Amino acid sequence: MIELWNVSKTYEAGNKALRNVSMTIEDGEFVFIIGRSGSGKSTLLKMLLKEVEPTSGKIIVNDMNLSKMPRAFIPKYRRKLGMVFQDFRLLKDRNVYENVAFAQRVIGASTRSIKESVPAMLKMVGLSSKYKFFPQQLSGGEQQRVAIARALINRPEILLADEPTGNLDGHNSMEIMKLLNEVNKLGTTVIVVTHSQEIVDRMKKRVVVMDRGTIISDEKKGGYTYEN
Repeated sequence: MIELWNVSKTYEAGNKALRNVSMTIEDGEFVFIIGRSGSGKSTLLKMLLKEVEPTSGKIIVNDMNLSKMPRAFIPKYRRKLGMVFQDFRLLKDRNVYENVAFAQRVIGASTRSIKESVPAMLKMVGLSSKYKFFPQQLSGGEQQRVAIARALINRPEILLADEPTGNLDGHNSMEIMKLLNEVNKLGTTVIVVTHSQEIVDRMKKRVVVMDRGTIISDEKKGGYTYEN
């Protein structure tokens, strides 16, 4: 479970990115966070990653108070999270297999474990036949599938996705969202930041709408419309 209690964030320039945000996300939920640029969506994700600290308030993830978490424990905490970015962030000099395996090598996984888990993950995201391809040989949708595979390879409890379809066309965007939905069905909590009203309307999931650092709507079944 993720709990935010009166969380605020003011940056050095005086920009108030978040203003007394409170919400709860249950284990296994799929939640969209939408809103125009500057509404605080990405700041919220960075706080869950422990990249940004709140100015005030409290964030609890699976009974852990992030504000009181020792710095030495942060790497272990982040292993429970998967992160997917808009720009894919793949290693251009490594093929698909090595891009996914890299996430396991970082945590010291054995060669045997890597040889078992990476092919299974590539099968899950539909890229078994392209494991030797390099990122530049793949379409945008395929590159994002590699990024998702890498985010999932260490079996995170929570998957955070920051505009995961921002660089994709409509067809590829929906294919990626269907994949994230399948991940969610396996028990992973999924939180997606997006600008796409079309995706939100078609997916019919819980939608949290943010504006100027506050939550202005929290709809369990979607259907909220906002202006870009």
